[in-house]
Amino acid sequence: MKNRVTGLGGIFFKTKDPDITKDWYNKHLGLNTDEYGCSFLWKDKDGNDGATQWSPMPTDTSYFNPSRSNFMMNFRVENLKQLLATLKEEGVTIVGEIEEYDYGKFGWILDLDGNKIELWEPINDALL
Repeated sequence: MKNRVTGLGGIFFKTKDPDITKDWYNKHLGLNTDEYGCSFLWKDKDGNDGATQWSPMPTDTSYFNPSRSNFMMNFRVENLKQLLATLKEEGVTIVGEIEEYDYGKFGWILDLDGNKIELWEPINDALL
C-alpha cells in the first residue's frame, strides 16, 4: 500500500468538564467551538475541502477503550478496508469492526503503547 495515512483527521482528549474547556479555548485562543469542539477547515493541494476536528471529551468516556490513554488521534486514510487488512497481516491489533456513516468509514487500532488510534476514510465531500 502506497498511501496509508493522508492527513490528521482530529485529536480527541479527556477533560473534567468539556464545556468549560471549550469555553476556555474559545475565550483565550479564539477557537470557534460548538457542541463537538472545533473544526479546522482547510483545502488540500488539489483544492478539495477538508477538516481537522479538535474535541474535548468527558473523563469517563468509553470511546477510547480499550486504551487507558487520555487522548486519541484520528488519521484520514484512503482505503480503510485494505489498510486494516494490511495492518492485521503486519501484526497490528485491530479494535472492533468497521463502522460506516454518511460522512465516512471508521476503524480502530492500537499502537505499540496501547493508544487507540482512529482511522477515518472520509466521503469525498465530508468536512467532518
